[in-house]
Amino acid sequence: MCRHLGWLGNPVSVASLVLEPPSGLLVQSYAPRRQKHGLMNADGWGVGFFAGNEAADEGDHANSTVPRRWRSASPLWGDPSFASVAPALVSGCVVAAVRSASVGMAIEASASAPFSDGTWLLSHNGLVDRTVLPPSRCAESTNDSALLAALIFRRGIEALAETLVEVSVADPEARLNILAANGSRMVASTWGDTLSVLRRDDGIVVASEPYDDDPSWQEIPDRHLVEVTVGRIQVTPLRGP
Repeated sequence: MCRHLGWLGNPVSVASLVLEPPSGLLVQSYAPRRQKHGLMNADGWGVGFFAGNEAADEGDHANSTVPRRWRSASPLWGDPSFASVAPALVSGCVVAAVRSASVGMAIEASASAPFSDGTWLLSHNGLVDRTVLPPSRCAESTNDSALLAALIFRRGIEALAETLVEVSVADPEARLNILAANGSRMVASTWGDTLSVLRRDDGIVVASEPYDDDPSWQEIPDRHLVEVTVGRIQVTPLRGP
């Protein structure tokens, strides 16, 4: 399993989202509070963000040009270079993750989320049988998350709900929590693990688990789809077996 986090709103530092919260991804890499599978997330990490001075409105691509990524196969707590630079990385749209590799999966930077098709950043928190996923030359690694990301990118984010249902039919034990963003929009799913949303004055956080004890965090029920644009959150049920 993994833990991931997304941000859409006013530009903030990556450090303020990932490193500084009392129970942020840095702490979740060694002591997650709500993780259902696995004890820690020490098999890599990744941060993706979109350059720009303002959070993009729907249809405004000023903040959604090219996604930038920094990924590693090392534990997040052991990377002083990232810790020194993260306060200077500022964006209105961020997707970050820490990884717990499933048995038999490669531990390499390219296997760490977020994955990208050049427009979207995508993280998968879960597990899926690789044999039910089609092979792909576009997959960034051979692990299940990279193959699933390639399938979602090929099918399109607009078809995410249908894609998740189809994968779950092929693998009923699959856990399919997805988090994706393109600079002006975030889409997330709950399918087998936790997800919470926090509406702040300056933007919206979507995360596997709350990074602090703010009572405003809203837990999303299992098998739901979350769609976030600037200042707006929509939650709808996912239909499936």
